[in-house]
Amino acid sequence: MKRHPGMRPHDIVVLLKMIATQQDMLFKDLSQELFISPSEISESLQRSRSAGLINYSKNQVNRQSLFEFLEFGFKYVFPAQLGTINIGIPTSTGHEFMRRHFSLEAYYVWPDFNGTQKGTSVEPLYSNQVKAIQKDPLLYEMLALMDVLRLEKVREVNYAKEQLRKRIL
Repeated sequence: MKRHPGMRPHDIVVLLKMIATQQDMLFKDLSQELFISPSEISESLQRSRSAGLINYSKNQVNRQSLFEFLEFGFKYVFPAQLGTINIGIPTSTGHEFMRRHFSLEAYYVWPDFNGTQKGTSVEPLYSNQVKAIQKDPLLYEMLALMDVLRLEKVREVNYAKEQLRKRIL
């Protein structure tokens, strides 16, 4: 049996990007959209295949398996790394979509000098995540929902799971 090398945080972003585009993307397209090298995209997809998150024959995301992982394991495998109060891009319940449904006074942000919100900084899943979300609002929304799973209370988490289910499945 081949040894599984373990998932990396940006592997989840690659899978979510594949879902967000709803079309087959070449390595170079994923690379350009996510600001990740083509070789790292290839390695990421291989790790996802090994984990059963990509269908071997169709090279498509196994959506049900991905959702189960996100719902039950994501926050344990990739726990949120909190920092200091910072300026950045709103995430979790600070994202515009979540603010329409929940009114909270404290916000989480991905640190970015060009950000619009002040809040507790959360380490993004990978270094170029802020660049990638600027090109893709749906990816941004899904990644913010992922942070809800890692950071928030039951009521917000249940809502985020319901919204992720709609987008992934």
